[in-house]
Amino acid sequence: MNAAPGGGEGPLLATVGYAEATLPEMIARLRAAAVDVVLDVRAVAASRRAGFSKTVLRASLAEADIGYVHLRALGTPKPGREAARKGRIAEMRAIFAEQFATEAAQAQFAEAVAIAAERRAALLCWCADAAKCHRRAVAEALAERLGRPWVDL
Repeated sequence: MNAAPGGGEGPLLATVGYAEATLPEMIARLRAAAVDVVLDVRAVAASRRAGFSKTVLRASLAEADIGYVHLRALGTPKPGREAARKGRIAEMRAIFAEQFATEAAQAQFAEAVAIAAERRAALLCWCADAAKCHRRAVAEALAERLGRPWVDL
């Protein structure tokens, strides 16, 4: 389920993709939604896009008073990322579903639930369109667990 910012009970639950944004643009979106923690759900928190590799991203978010947590096990494995790049979204989703069922992913999902229950959180991944990204599956699972909607920024 998807909703506008501020809808539902409890803190905001959002997703954000940075494929078509600069770091200042993404931080502005996060600030506009009053996000106070980014949950990075990339398997590999490195990027060729300036500012989006883990260390630089964490520091930039800290300057904006936004927390950062990398949840690597909630990322899509390499075969899933390759499928997504080729537009094979159903295949990517199937690969991610296998990953999401792992013990490591479930442990990090529990961490995400605990954080999102108390803070205004945004799941971060590269994809511009949440409908074509695994972060949608994570957002839907979080929304179901927390009993509130999510929004893509």
